[in-house]
Amino acid sequence: MSKQREARCNCGKLSVEAQGEPAWVSACSCQACQRRTGAPFGVMAFFPMEQLSIAGDAKRWKRPCDSTNEAVHHFCANCGSTVYVESEATPGILAIAVGCFTDPDFPQPQFAAWGEHRHNWIAFPESCREVQGQDFS
Repeated sequence: MSKQREARCNCGKLSVEAQGEPAWVSACSCQACQRRTGAPFGVMAFFPMEQLSIAGDAKRWKRPCDSTNEAVHHFCANCGSTVYVESEATPGILAIAVGCFTDPDFPQPQFAAWGEHRHNWIAFPESCREVQGQDFS
Protein backbone atom coordinates (compact mmCIF):
# COMPACT_ATOMS: atom_id res chain seq x y z
CA MET A 1 0.00 0.00 0.00
CA SER A 2 1.27 3.44 -0.95
CA LYS A 3 2.01 5.98 1.78
CA GLN A 4 -0.41 8.90 1.92
CA ARG A 5 0.56 12.31 3.32
CA GLU A 6 -1.25 15.62 3.64
CA ALA A 7 0.40 19.02 3.42
CA ARG A 8 -1.65 21.99 4.46
CA CYS A 9 -1.39 25.69 5.19
CA ASN A 10 -1.45 27.08 8.70
CA CYS A 11 -5.23 27.61 8.79
CA GLY A 12 -6.08 24.39 6.89
CA LYS A 13 -7.96 26.00 3.99
CA LEU A 14 -5.41 24.91 1.35
CA SER A 15 -4.10 21.36 1.27
CA VAL A 16 -2.37 18.83 -0.95
CA GLU A 17 -2.75 15.08 -0.51
CA ALA A 18 0.28 13.15 -1.79
CA GLN A 19 0.29 9.44 -2.59
CA GLY A 20 3.58 7.60 -2.38
CA GLU A 21 7.07 8.92 -1.98
CA PRO A 22 8.42 12.14 -3.49
CA ALA A 23 10.60 11.88 -6.60
CA TRP A 24 13.20 13.86 -4.64
CA VAL A 25 13.54 16.31 -1.77
CA SER A 26 15.83 19.30 -1.84
CA ALA A 27 16.88 22.08 0.49
CA CYS A 28 17.32 25.38 -1.33
CA SER A 29 19.42 28.29 -0.12
CA CYS A 30 18.63 30.63 -3.04
CA GLN A 31 17.80 34.14 -1.96
CA ALA A 32 14.20 33.82 -3.18
CA CYS A 33 13.63 30.78 -0.92
CA GLN A 34 15.22 32.63 1.96
CA ARG A 35 12.78 35.49 1.46
CA ARG A 36 9.81 33.14 0.84
CA THR A 37 10.35 31.23 4.07
CA GLY A 38 11.92 33.89 6.27
CA ALA A 39 14.53 31.22 7.04
CA PRO A 40 18.05 30.56 5.69
CA PHE A 41 16.72 27.89 3.32
CA GLY A 42 13.53 26.20 2.16
CA VAL A 43 12.90 22.47 1.82
CA MET A 44 10.66 21.20 -0.96
CA ALA A 45 9.41 17.70 -1.85
CA PHE A 46 8.90 17.14 -5.57
CA PHE A 47 5.93 14.98 -6.59
CA PRO A 48 4.57 14.12 -10.05
CA MET A 49 1.13 15.71 -10.49
CA GLU A 50 -0.57 12.31 -10.82
CA GLN A 51 0.35 11.56 -7.18
CA LEU A 52 -1.38 14.72 -5.90
CA SER A 53 -4.84 15.97 -5.06
CA ILE A 54 -5.27 19.68 -4.22
CA ALA A 55 -8.13 21.08 -2.14
CA GLY A 56 -8.94 24.72 -1.42
CA ASP A 57 -8.35 28.01 -3.15
CA ALA A 58 -4.85 29.27 -3.71
CA LYS A 59 -3.60 32.68 -4.65
CA ARG A 60 -0.76 32.67 -7.13
CA TRP A 61 2.39 34.73 -7.40
CA LYS A 62 4.82 34.34 -10.29
CA ARG A 63 8.47 35.25 -9.88
CA PRO A 64 11.69 34.80 -11.81
CA CYS A 65 14.08 32.22 -10.35
CA ASP A 66 17.84 32.49 -9.91
CA SER A 67 18.06 29.86 -12.68
CA THR A 68 16.24 32.16 -15.19
CA ASN A 69 13.13 29.95 -15.09
CA GLU A 70 9.91 31.20 -13.54
CA ALA A 71 8.16 29.79 -10.50
CA VAL A 72 4.51 30.15 -9.54
CA HIS A 73 3.94 30.11 -5.79
CA HIS A 74 0.55 28.90 -4.57
CA PHE A 75 -0.35 30.19 -1.15
CA CYS A 76 -3.40 30.34 1.08
CA ALA A 77 -5.49 33.46 0.55
CA ASN A 78 -6.46 33.39 4.22
CA CYS A 79 -3.22 32.75 6.16
CA GLY A 80 -0.57 33.36 3.48
CA SER A 81 1.29 30.05 3.85
CA THR A 82 3.06 28.93 0.66
CA VAL A 83 2.01 25.31 0.20
CA TYR A 84 3.30 24.43 -3.26
CA VAL A 85 5.27 25.80 -6.19
CA GLU A 86 5.17 25.10 -9.93
CA SER A 87 8.35 25.68 -11.90
CA GLU A 88 9.15 25.82 -15.60
CA ALA A 89 12.23 23.75 -14.72
CA THR A 90 10.10 20.77 -13.61
CA PRO A 91 6.98 20.49 -15.82
CA GLY A 92 4.38 18.03 -14.52
CA ILE A 93 5.88 18.13 -11.04
CA LEU A 94 4.87 20.22 -8.03
CA ALA A 95 7.24 21.19 -5.25
CA ILE A 96 5.47 21.00 -1.89
CA ALA A 97 6.87 22.80 1.15
CA VAL A 98 8.02 20.01 3.47
CA GLY A 99 7.10 22.01 6.57
CA CYS A 100 3.45 21.91 5.46
CA PHE A 101 3.48 18.14 6.04
CA THR A 102 4.46 18.62 9.73
CA ASP A 103 5.90 15.11 9.65
CA PRO A 104 9.18 14.63 11.56
CA ASP A 105 9.71 11.32 9.71
CA PHE A 106 9.50 12.94 6.26
CA PRO A 107 12.44 11.92 4.02
CA GLN A 108 15.43 14.23 4.33
CA PRO A 109 16.76 16.18 1.35
CA GLN A 110 19.01 14.40 -1.10
CA PHE A 111 20.25 17.73 -2.48
CA ALA A 112 21.13 21.16 -1.11
CA ALA A 113 20.70 23.60 -3.99
CA TRP A 114 22.22 27.04 -4.42
CA GLY A 115 25.06 26.29 -2.01
CA GLU A 116 26.73 29.56 -2.96
CA HIS A 117 23.98 31.36 -0.98
CA ARG A 118 24.07 29.00 2.02
CA HIS A 119 24.60 30.69 5.37
CA ASN A 120 28.05 29.74 6.67
CA TRP A 121 26.66 28.26 9.89
CA ILE A 122 24.31 25.82 8.09
CA ALA A 123 25.59 22.25 7.72
CA PHE A 124 23.51 19.69 5.83
CA PRO A 125 23.95 15.95 6.49
CA GLU A 126 26.77 14.26 4.53
CA SER A 127 24.17 12.26 2.59
CA CYS A 128 22.72 15.54 1.25
CA ARG A 129 24.76 16.47 -1.82
CA GLU A 130 25.39 20.21 -2.09
CA VAL A 131 25.14 21.59 -5.60
CA GLN A 132 25.77 24.99 -7.12
CA GLY A 133 22.61 26.36 -8.61
CA GLN A 134 20.06 23.59 -8.98
CA ASP A 135 22.12 21.09 -10.97
CA PHE A 136 20.90 17.77 -9.56
CA SER A 137 22.52 15.63 -12.28
